[in-house]
Amino acid sequence: MATDQVIDIIADIEMRRQETEKTADLKRACNEALRRLHELLEHEKKALQLHGPSAEHPTNIEAVTTEIERVRRLAGTTRQGSVPKSTGPGQQPGSWRNASRGPSRTRGRRTMGRRGGG
Repeated sequence: MATDQVIDIIADIEMRRQETEKTADLKRACNEALRRLHELLEHEKKALQLHGPSAEHPTNIEAVTTEIERVRRLAGTTRQGSVPKSTGPGQQPGSWRNASRGPSRTRGRRTMGRRGGG
């Protein structure tokens, strides 16, 4: 189990994310939370290097990593790094989630596994 200090920091980051989401938007809130979580992760990794593999550092790293993945899913992204920045007001970022599911998908389903004309 992660140390109380790391659990408290993660909880604080989540509370701030929720507050920011109320006043701004989900992406901005998640970006800020991810930035702080990555800082905490780097701090724990450095502590692991300095103090060796004691019982607390690997579990702290695991807890922070789990929280980073949770916030990424919440933000709707699974790529490495931070949440992609918005392309502007009212515009959707270009991603596979926003891609048109028009003729190419339907056409592929119709012809898949069939021979022509028959």
